[in-house]
Amino acid sequence: MDENKNEIALYDKIDTISKNIGIGDKDDKTILEVELTENPDVKSLNLKSGSWEAKEPWFVIDEKKKIHTLVSLDTLTKMVNNLKNLGQENFELRLEKTIWKHLPVDFGDVWVVAMDEIKNMAKESDNAQAVRIDIERLVGNIKKKYPSLFVDLKGIYNNFMPNRDLGN
Repeated sequence: MDENKNEIALYDKIDTISKNIGIGDKDDKTILEVELTENPDVKSLNLKSGSWEAKEPWFVIDEKKKIHTLVSLDTLTKMVNNLKNLGQENFELRLEKTIWKHLPVDFGDVWVVAMDEIKNMAKESDNAQAVRIDIERLVGNIKKKYPSLFVDLKGIYNNFMPNRDLGN
């Protein structure tokens, strides 16, 4: 009885995960179960539901009742590339936001300088794939190094607001 409840709970969990990733129909899911064999180095996969031709991912329930997924190498490669692209887009949006926050005279010029700085950091790093960049500090350093690329609000304020003797 408990075994049956646990199996139902596993299938419910798989259903929830499936819906979250866009596989709504129960017939579209392939569920496999790992079965032990007499040889401790060999296990077999038993098709519990779905088909061998169904969409990915396939769900695998191991002997400890833990749920795993199987995807093809093509699917995994696409997922990794999509994550990289998403990370790149996220980084570029954060950089853009930070540049605008510092009031550039010409956004494009600041962007080019920032990209050059990032490339230089990557060249100097042992692992160019994992360069950690503090975007706020990067743009702040560019502003210090190239102040003419940014609007100087203090200078504008001082030029348009004459010193007043507030004591009169």
